[in-house]
Amino acid sequence: MFLKKTPFFFAIFFCSFLYAQQVSENKLLDSVNHYRALSNNDAYDLDQRVSFIKKAIVFSEKVGRDTTILKSKRQLATLYLRQFELDSLFHINHENLKLANKVKDTLALAYINNVFGWYHSEKFQTDSSYTYYYNASKYFDALNMVKDQASAVTSMANIQFEERDYVGCESNAFKAIRLYQTMPKNEYVLGNLWGLYNLVAIASDELKQFDKAIEYHNKALSFSDKIKDNFLYTLYSKSNIALIYKELNQFDKSLAIYEELFENENVLQQEPANYALILGDYALLKHKNGASNSSEIKRMLHEAYRISDSLNSELSRMSVALNTSEFYLDEGILDTALNYANIAYTRGKESLINDVTLNALLLKSKIESPEQAVNYLNEYIHLNDSLVNKERAIRNKFARIEFETEQVELENQQISRERLWLMILSAGLLITFVLVYIIVTQRAKNKELRLVQQQQEANEEIYNLMLSQQDKVDEARTNEKKRISQDLHDGILGRLFGTRLSLDSLNMISTEEAIQTRENYIQELKTIEQDIRDVSHELNTDFISKSGYPDIIETLIAAQTKAHKLTYSLFSDTDISWEDISNKTKIHIYRMLQESLQNIFKHANANRVDISFNMKKNVIWLQIADDGSGFDSQKAKKGIGLKNMYSRVSEFNGELDIVSEKDNGTTITIKIPI
Repeated sequence: MFLKKTPFFFAIFFCSFLYAQQVSENKLLDSVNHYRALSNNDAYDLDQRVSFIKKAIVFSEKVGRDTTILKSKRQLATLYLRQFELDSLFHINHENLKLANKVKDTLALAYINNVFGWYHSEKFQTDSSYTYYYNASKYFDALNMVKDQASAVTSMANIQFEERDYVGCESNAFKAIRLYQTMPKNEYVLGNLWGLYNLVAIASDELKQFDKAIEYHNKALSFSDKIKDNFLYTLYSKSNIALIYKELNQFDKSLAIYEELFENENVLQQEPANYALILGDYALLKHKNGASNSSEIKRMLHEAYRISDSLNSELSRMSVALNTSEFYLDEGILDTALNYANIAYTRGKESLINDVTLNALLLKSKIESPEQAVNYLNEYIHLNDSLVNKERAIRNKFARIEFETEQVELENQQISRERLWLMILSAGLLITFVLVYIIVTQRAKNKELRLVQQQQEANEEIYNLMLSQQDKVDEARTNEKKRISQDLHDGILGRLFGTRLSLDSLNMISTEEAIQTRENYIQELKTIEQDIRDVSHELNTDFISKSGYPDIIETLIAAQTKAHKLTYSLFSDTDISWEDISNKTKIHIYRMLQESLQNIFKHANANRVDISFNMKKNVIWLQIADDGSGFDSQKAKKGIGLKNMYSRVSEFNGELDIVSEKDNGTTITIKIPI
């Protein structure tokens, strides 16, 4: 059964489809938000939270929005970060980077690059780490996220310091300082300013700019003085200043700083590793300055080494070993001095701390015999030269990374612009082609439709003329019948009646022969009179029903089936009152019959067609059934003829149903409400 299809129907269907789609999407989004919330709940352990966010990702992918998927996957990356699952973090972050670039999410790009910077620093892949931190700083700058930008630039400075690019380290450290100085001076900002000035001071120390180093350490102290719990900050800064004075052989200044620090020795001991390192430096300074006897110095050095060894703190152990070796060298106890120098040398090489290795080589060259001392000095020179060459090689490496990154970005922007223009040009050409195609095809369709419409109008005009002519013929017949009936009734019947009366009057003649003759004539006249009355009655009967619409339909079917060499059957329910049906509807029925018969001839390869008109509850059921090849009514395209039939059915608010199967013929049912 086919429902009447109108633009309003399609609008309702489309709106219903959109509504159903929106409801489905809202349900998926509810699931995404539910599992995201569970993954953020600290009441669950990290493994459970990871499983929750993975479910959120599944629902996010069903939603199909890249932004929704990205948000869920970034949440998974955060959990991997908290689990320290570096490999999983690496893979999910690469997926996130692609998505963020696709949707052009600058904020996501900033954080993803920042995490990648941290990841590669953990893997000691400094070049990659620096590149990602640099990208992150650029994105944070574009977003005016000063705090995050300052953090990324600080990480860049630390990488440069570790790589001994002290000039580049200073440049980025000062850039970060300028960013932090624009922020409110809370403890977080003050702590970072202290750390950056401390970093610049140490870099200046490495560059042998001792005055600058002391100046920056004092600047760092000016910030730590504003922090509540500033003991460690003050300890690090002052001990670093003391070490610079030690390098300058200004032992009295250095010793004065340490004596000030050791006034709170019980506080120093709260950080055992730092206490051991400072205790070793303090002991050597007291020795250099002649401020204590040898036994006291030995006790302090051995205590410092014992603490370092018990904590397994390589940094403090190496520092104490160097100090102890130098002390025993000054005391002339060469075996012990060499033992501690070897400890520092071995630990330094294993830890790749070149400064310790160099200092240990210098001590060994002073302790060993002249022949062996030459070897240690040569090794010292070789290592020092390699470090200098390495510094020269990497000095501009990070500037080159920044330059190359910017070049890649510019090239990507250029490629993006070229792609955009290419897409615009391609889209323009495609739109032009489509428009030309639409115009050409539309013109052809309009021309075809005009021809079809003209043909339909001509056929309908012919049919209307035919109906009009039929009406005139019927009217003429009716008038002629009435005239003949009137003439028979008023003329012939009157005369015959008079004759019969005359003959009746002769009945008074009593001869047997006359009587018999009169009776015969009278009986004959009665017979003639009855015949004439019958003719008059038949002529006066309205027999238009025998030459009306059903005759026109039968004439059409007979002509079409004869032309198409088809056998046919036609049934018309006598309960149908064709006079009550409008001419417009009759025309539509006539045209649909004509179209159906033509389609049967063109496409069905049929031998027979059965046509019936049945009346059911004030609805005329017209059925047209053929025994042809049939077709798949679900897949078949609707041609112009079939579309016209649907259009005609909609004109009288009827229904059209087509049932067809391969090799089982086709049945068309048209319901015509009266």
